[in-house]
Amino acid sequence: MFGWAITFLIVAIIAGVFGFAGIAGTAAWIAKVLFVVGLAIFLVLLVVGRRPPTV
Repeated sequence: MFGWAITFLIVAIIAGVFGFAGIAGTAAWIAKVLFVVGLAIFLVLLVVGRRPPTV
């Protein structure tokens, strides 16, 4: 998920350099959404995976 976020961020930067404001804005928004979703999934898995082992 973070890999896709970085990919869209790079696309946004390149599109911004070349003057494609609409594409850059959309790619940056997608990158931000993917980052937040990935972070939320990471935190949920971090909390769920910290259960003590049952004996």
